Amino acid sequence: MLVVLGGLPGTGKTTLGKALALKRSATYVRLDEIEHALTHHAKLGPNIGAAGYVVAFAVAASNLRLGGLVIADSVNPVPESRQGWRDVAHGETARLLEIEVICSDRVEHRRRVETRTADIAGFTLPSWSSVMGRDYVPWTSPRLVVDTALLTPDEAVAAAEAAIDGISGGDTSPSAQGATF
Repeated sequence: MLVVLGGLPGTGKTTLGKALALKRSATYVRLDEIEHALTHHAKLGPNIGAAGYVVAFAVAASNLRLGGLVIADSVNPVPESRQGWRDVAHGETARLLEIEVICSDRVEHRRRVETRTADIAGFTLPSWSSVMGRDYVPWTSPRLVVDTALLTPDEAVAAAEAAIDGISGGDTSPSAQGATF
């Protein structure tokens, strides 16, 4: 099963993704880690385009083939990136859960963005102005929306787990037919 997290920086995607991956013993694929490795360690420079997503899709697909649960953490700002994850799930005949993580309290969202610290060595977190200025196309596909202004981290994990269990019946291995919540 593939669980795709999306949403603006600072909404709580990584907090949710890491906690969910630990609780479910899932493979955790984080785009920030991949893009940072490509731009800084592989020295490809800042203009890598969709390369990070291409690598993330491949890592997710190879882990889905092993039959486990994969948690994918990325902003997914445009329909094309979201469709890419759907294509991965479909290609591996895996079930799919899309989760859009939001923070409906703008003051709280800004506080999070401005006070958090990077957990990736050498990674520069975006400023509030860059978060607000980035292109982010509203989602139109079926998804679970988790509002971290209204839920504690534990409640957000519980909501995600309930959705996973509802789709998978507790079985997160690949299915014959992909499904979207």
